[in-house]
Amino acid sequence: MTTAQPQAADIAGEVLEALAARRATAPFSHAFPQLDLDQAYAVTADLRRRRIDRGETAVGRKIGFTNRDMWTEYNVSAPIWGDMYASTVHRLGGTFALSALMEPRIEPEIVFRLATAVVPGMTPEQLLGAIEWVAHGFEIVQSVFPGWRFAAADAVAAGGLHGALLLGPALAVKGGAAGDLLRALSGFTVTLRRNGETVDEGRASNVLGGPLLALGHLAEVLARDPHNPPLRAGEVVTTGTLTRAFPIAPGETWTTSLEGIALDGLAVSFV
Repeated sequence: MTTAQPQAADIAGEVLEALAARRATAPFSHAFPQLDLDQAYAVTADLRRRRIDRGETAVGRKIGFTNRDMWTEYNVSAPIWGDMYASTVHRLGGTFALSALMEPRIEPEIVFRLATAVVPGMTPEQLLGAIEWVAHGFEIVQSVFPGWRFAAADAVAAGGLHGALLLGPALAVKGGAAGDLLRALSGFTVTLRRNGETVDEGRASNVLGGPLLALGHLAEVLARDPHNPPLRAGEVVTTGTLTRAFPIAPGETWTTSLEGIALDGLAVSFV
């Protein structure tokens, strides 16, 4: 008896159909127990090709599951990544509509825009030197899999669970202030609130030891990936949640405050 092999094109098509219809689907690993991360990243490449073919523009990457405290809850054992698009990355306004997203959750993150390519082996100082600006943002993640139950390869195949990125003001990386920013990016803290009540607190080190280290990790992963391109100048990279991820719903207002870094907190009301 032979086991059917997963086909990247078939899975990519099902993901796009599920997202368009807001229709939940069973994890692909149920039908294909042998689905692994390499096959899932082949799906990532096919998803990106399809979205570009229909007129979308890939603008960067999201890194997921950099917070090890979440690994047990989500049945993963390492970070993942997915593509982001011009249609999913937004400057943060006062409100954001959730109607197009499936089981959305909120994640406060640090975001970089790359001034130059990022390659494996770069030190934190070199990584910071490759960055044009730093921002605080909310990534809104979503799951096509009911109840957020999936294997790591499922999460990758579903676009890294990316729904949207809401960007706060950008802080330019400049020579004289770079040393202070380098220290801040490894030591700041964040408080996340829903309707004024604190729901969680996080710190820079939750993200693989710091957002710059998460960026370096992604460069290492992509260097071993035969399906997808390395990080290039101009890409926007969001580095993973600093707190746990929380379900969100219309009528809620979520805010953050940060200490130890020259970035303002954020506020968004969901409709």
